[in-house]
This record gives sequence, structure tokens and C-alpha cells, in this order.
Amino acid sequence: MALSLSKKAQAVKPSSTLAITAKAKELMSKGIDVVGFGAGEPDFDTPDNICDAAIKAIHDGFTKYTPAEGTLELRKAVCDKFLNFNKISYEPSQIVVSNGGKHSLTNIFEALCNPGDEVIILTPYWLSYPEIVKLADGVPVFVRGEKSNNYKVTAAQIEAACTDRTKALIMNSPSNPSGMIYTREELEAIAEVAVRKDFYVVSDEMYENLIYEGEAVSIASFNEEIYKRTITCSGVAKSYSMTGWRIGFTGSPKEVAKLMASVQSHQTSNPNSIAQKAALEAITGPQDSVTKMHAEFKKRRDFMFDRITSIKNISALKPQGAFYMFVDISKLLDKEYNGEKISDVDKLAKILIEDYNVAVIPCADFGFADHIRLSYAISMEQIKKGLDRIETLVEKLGD
Repeated sequence: MALSLSKKAQAVKPSSTLAITAKAKELMSKGIDVVGFGAGEPDFDTPDNICDAAIKAIHDGFTKYTPAEGTLELRKAVCDKFLNFNKISYEPSQIVVSNGGKHSLTNIFEALCNPGDEVIILTPYWLSYPEIVKLADGVPVFVRGEKSNNYKVTAAQIEAACTDRTKALIMNSPSNPSGMIYTREELEAIAEVAVRKDFYVVSDEMYENLIYEGEAVSIASFNEEIYKRTITCSGVAKSYSMTGWRIGFTGSPKEVAKLMASVQSHQTSNPNSIAQKAALEAITGPQDSVTKMHAEFKKRRDFMFDRITSIKNISALKPQGAFYMFVDISKLLDKEYNGEKISDVDKLAKILIEDYNVAVIPCADFGFADHIRLSYAISMEQIKKGLDRIETLVEKLGD
């Protein structure tokens, strides 16, 4: 009899963003001139002062285990960051430092969910949300934000999706993939529902330093009632170009933080000790690199939006934050290409990578099967080249 494998693991979809990025890198390694719009990471090097802090940690012998929830020094710095930037007051005992944002989210839902508990996910969503929820025995419940409402979900929609099994809601502002930001008024309305219906809010604010219009607003900052129901998530990956360093962190009620730290202690022990020293420098050191990246991303965003607007049969709303353009390609579906119908967004992405050497992210796994995501965390030269190639395909498809 053949040995069986985990049904839970078999039900998890592999990350399509990582698969597309890997495909692009494979073609590049063969000398093919590929433009990769798939990157969910800044194209800048990690700032020198952060790298120097890591090198010093190595030479100082800071290479042993740390507390499972992260060093006290770093957790105090995260408290200061939450207070000064997010206007939320946490104690170090409420902070858990993890091996990246995904790990933070994994810890959260391991701590929150019992089998069958429902987690409301706002669509479009980052593709890992439902898989992380399912791995924690939760049940994803999707609520769609329409393009006519800037891809945002209303408080009334969230309330209508609530049942007696609703355990949590995942917020992501600025959003990956849409780049849209929930306003203070919208968040206040959502907070009122969360308090009245008594569920947790998992507020993913990883792109909080990359906002071009509007303001960074943390839902936990409003009042004590929403504060004690909120887990605020952030990290150093996007703001400091530290994606590979794998440091994320959360602020939460003490009882949630205690459970998260306990889970983490058995799964990974502690976050990387050297990366913790680097993250400390990122948070407490000079912030001029953040300002520089912000300015460059805004310039690229403006160029990409104007360029996409000029291409017939595709469209996008101007993102307010992050570094993604969420592009509506619905008018291209069902058109014929070389005698074959473009039946879905995956087919379009396959044509682009194989025939035009452009890697884009098809967004069926983000809840929108007629959109693609383009990252502008690549050079302006690459953006121009890639959009030229996309326009060539669109023109070939005709009206």
C-alpha cells in the first residue's frame, strides 16, 4: 500500500508569483532579454548602514539563539516605531519578531484559528492569504472590492459576510496588488463593524512607507475596543529593500502575542540573529534611503500609469501606494492570437513570457481572473521596454 501524504498540504496552491519570477530568471540565465514585472521586491541594494550593522553582528559573535519572539532591544525599537509612525502604543511583550511577513501571518492564524473558523479576505488579495488561513484550519471567505470602488470593500459588505463562525478579517493597505489605500473614514466604519461583531482584524501594513497620495492610517490607533481586537503587521522587507533578510513583526494583544511566540518557538526557534541586528539599524538608523526609494517609485508609478493609459484595450487605476499596477485586461480575453483563443489570463501571461519575453503576474490567484499585476520595482529602462512589448501584443490582437 502506498504511503499517503498530507491532504492539507496537497490542497495548497504553489505561489504563482514565485513561479513566474523563477521562470523569468531561468530565461535570463540563458541570455534571453526578459523584462520581469513580477518582482515583489525593490530593485535597490540594502542600504550600506544596514549591511554594516549585520557585518558587525557577525564579527561581534552575535550568531547564537535569541529569545523566540526576538531580542528585547529590537522589540523595544519596534514599539517606538509603532508609537511614532502608527500612533499605536505597544509594550515589548506585545511584539513578536518573525522570519518575514509570511511567517508573521502564519503565526497569527495558528494562534487565532480553530477548525472551521472563518476569515474574511478582501478581494483582490495577496495570493498567500487564503493558503495561510487554510493551513491553520481556517476557512477563507472572500468579499469582492469592485473596480468602481477603487477595488475596496465597504463596511456594509464586510458585515453582510459575517456569520457566527467569523473569527477575523485581513486588511491590507496599501494593497498588494491594487496599490489602493483605505481612508480613515473607511477604516473607522470597518472598525465599528469589527467591534460590534466581535472579530479580530489582521492589519497588514507592510507597504506603509510607500504611500504617494493619502495618509498611513492604522486601524488599531482609533480606540481601545478596536486596539484589543487588532494584530498590526509590518516589517523591513519593502521599506528598506530587505526582502531576503526575512524579518517581519507584529503588535497584538498580549494573549495573542504569547501564543504566537509559543508557536514560533517550536517551528523556527528565533528569527535570524544577524538579520535582527540589521533590522534594528533599519528602524532606528538614518531614513534617507526610504525617502530616496519613495521618490523613485513615485516617478516610476507616474510614468507607468501614463503609459498604460495610452495603450488601447487595457486600463488601470492610479495606485496610491506600494509598487504595483493592477491592470484590467478583460478586453483582451477571447481574442485570437496565432489562431488560438486567449481563453484566460494565464494564457495571456504565457504568450507574453514565451513570445515577447515579458513576465507579468496573472491575477486569478489574487481573486481577479481578468487582471495582471505589473511591478514597478524595476528600472525605468526596463519599464519602458516591457510596456513597449506589451503594447506590441495588444496592437497585434486588434480592436
